[in-house]
Amino acid sequence: MTNREKLHSGEIYYPSDDEIMKEQLLCLDKLYDFNMTRPLEQDKREKMLKEMFAEIGEGCYIEPPLHANWGGKHVHFGKMVYANFNLTMVDDTHIYVGDYTLIGPNVTIATAGHPINPELREKAYQFNRSVRIGKNCWIGAGAVLLPGVTVGDNTVIGAGSVVTKDIPANVVAVGNPCKVLREIGKHDKEYYFKDCKINYNSI
Repeated sequence: MTNREKLHSGEIYYPSDDEIMKEQLLCLDKLYDFNMTRPLEQDKREKMLKEMFAEIGEGCYIEPPLHANWGGKHVHFGKMVYANFNLTMVDDTHIYVGDYTLIGPNVTIATAGHPINPELREKAYQFNRSVRIGKNCWIGAGAVLLPGVTVGDNTVIGAGSVVTKDIPANVVAVGNPCKVLREIGKHDKEYYFKDCKINYNSI
């Protein structure tokens, strides 16, 4: 199996392989152009994202600058996904984000890891594990999602959290390492923030 073939296998491989680097640099060139677009060039951005990403649904919006190892080549977004400034996706293998998910500023989603064994790290080996984020999630500012994790539908990941293990659906989870704080329930249908009530007549 070649290094390129190992990219999505989960096996240890050499990421600076000539075949990989040639393909990756072409993706990064497109990403550079996306980040250089002007705020009024919304149609141009939308067209570019469709060319850059593996999949991207209707109504998605990504605030530049966007950082991605493969320029989004291995990223799958559903519809109406919003990502704020400085989203970093280490997309050496696949990242899946469900419909209506919101991603705060300075979030990192990493699929690549390196062996603990220093002798292997010295040779620059790495491995990749896919990350999956469900539908209608909110990933708070500065959160970090590590290789192989899954976040269930409707879940909120608190700002600054480090997600090292799977987080179930329909919960608020926070911290480092990120842990479930509580389930999303009746209270959240009445209050949108602390003691601030939702006025359904005005929205």
